Amino acid sequence: MTFKTLLQGAKRDLREIFTLRRLLFILLGTAICSFGIYNVHDQSGITEGGALGLILLLNHWFGLPSSIATPIIDIICYALAFRALGRHFLEISAFSTLSMAMFFRIWEHFPPVLPSLADKPLLAALLGALFIGVGVGIVVKNGGSCGGDDALALFIHKVSGWRLSRAYLISDLTVLALSLTYIPFKKIFFSLIKVLKVIMLSAPFIWSGRRDLNTRPFGPEPNALPSCATPRWSQRGDSNP
Repeated sequence: MTFKTLLQGAKRDLREIFTLRRLLFILLGTAICSFGIYNVHDQSGITEGGALGLILLLNHWFGLPSSIATPIIDIICYALAFRALGRHFLEISAFSTLSMAMFFRIWEHFPPVLPSLADKPLLAALLGALFIGVGVGIVVKNGGSCGGDDALALFIHKVSGWRLSRAYLISDLTVLALSLTYIPFKKIFFSLIKVLKVIMLSAPFIWSGRRDLNTRPFGPEPNALPSCATPRWSQRGDSNP
């Protein structure tokens, strides 16, 4: 197989994965999600769980801009989950990660367009859940992710055998616990409400049309033979071992 043939195959593969419809929906979803984080969470102190919450944590303690922290954290999570998620998921998620960073950079050039809801944490939690739940749902339904949350949760799910919802909850609760270092417990409580609402709002988008882009099992099935293997009895012409 020549290099030209490989290149043509790669181009055809990319065209099938990155359709115009998928790209537009991922851009829409990341715009909605990043808008909610910048205009609601950053202004009200309502944090996130998982990778998105870790971005806010780094921004608070180290002043690391979200446009820089987002790709760094995502790359780490995707590197951990490469085998579990498959190549196509990582290719699409790379685009959605860059899209998130791009929209964060755009929003950071303008003052917040929504009033601060710092004195109304319940409203901030519900409004933030609306933006992030819808945005994440649109992106994940189209095969990508708005952050390393999905990669990390799927990796935990594949390795541990836990339910996916439990894997998401474990990663979210871990980051929320760390966020107690700079956010009062009362606001963390409202953040937990928001996390649960995000799961509820994103679920209809995610599970109504998303398919697993990596159909391979994480590990070999019990007693499975490789595709190239031939049982000894078939070589002798016997029907039974």
